[in-house]
Amino acid sequence: MTITIVLGGIFLITNYEQVLALSYEERGEYIQQHPHFLQEMLQNIGHPNGETRDLYNYRLFVELLSADQIPHEVLKSFAHSLSGKAYLLAGIGEEEGDLVFTRSFSALWLTAILHADRQLELLDEELVAAVTKGALTLLARERDLRSFVNDEKGWAHSIAHVSDLLAALIQHCHFDMKNSPYILQEVKEAFWKGRVYTDDEEDRFVKIIEGLIQKGFEEDILVEWVEQVFDKLEIYSYELGFTQEWFRARTNILHFMQTLYFTLKFSSRYEKLRSITSIFIQRWMKLS
Repeated sequence: MTITIVLGGIFLITNYEQVLALSYEERGEYIQQHPHFLQEMLQNIGHPNGETRDLYNYRLFVELLSADQIPHEVLKSFAHSLSGKAYLLAGIGEEEGDLVFTRSFSALWLTAILHADRQLELLDEELVAAVTKGALTLLARERDLRSFVNDEKGWAHSIAHVSDLLAALIQHCHFDMKNSPYILQEVKEAFWKGRVYTDDEEDRFVKIIEGLIQKGFEEDILVEWVEQVFDKLEIYSYELGFTQEWFRARTNILHFMQTLYFTLKFSSRYEKLRSITSIFIQRWMKLS
């Protein structure tokens, strides 16, 4: 796959297929001989062509990261850049537009970096806090809820990818558990974005809860949170009636709670949380 990149007015041709075809040693040598190549990859993180963005650019990034062939100072600078307005929050608030690919794949790259950092230990508390702030802002303000866009542009799926990022952050050793209530609040609000999620977004939300449970987050707080999720549903119906927005939120909530219930059942953890979730599911499956 050949793509054209513009840097400083100069056209550079990068053949991703050729780089991917290199051996481990050849690829490492190529990165050393072409120090700007990684920056070119970063600039193409949100390329509007799905094949270029996902099957080549992102795949190559993950392979280089897994092989520890990205210089550590570059990787740390990536994490800093990706968490900011030019990447993770690029065009935030737009309902449709190609910048969603930049936001979404910035979240994917950051998720991969956080997982790798369990061994590398490059990211400090300040940087993890910055990534957390960016991820929370993205989940709160994302309005482009498209998953698969079309054959040419491929997947956006920003909500799913930022959920993956939050789950990875929770697992990181420098994650501040004081941010947990803010994450739970934004997950609750995500049910009310006006669209029914159709491509396993609820599974990604549940991964966030799983991460909190693995960190020993207090069960009673999660029980209270589940109650609050359904309280909002009930209050809304009393005040505004059964609107389209209400029905869509109800569907999202029930899908999420059903996934959470079975996740808890299979893991045999947090029986109280599983029980209260089951009660609410049975109640809200019917409107009568």
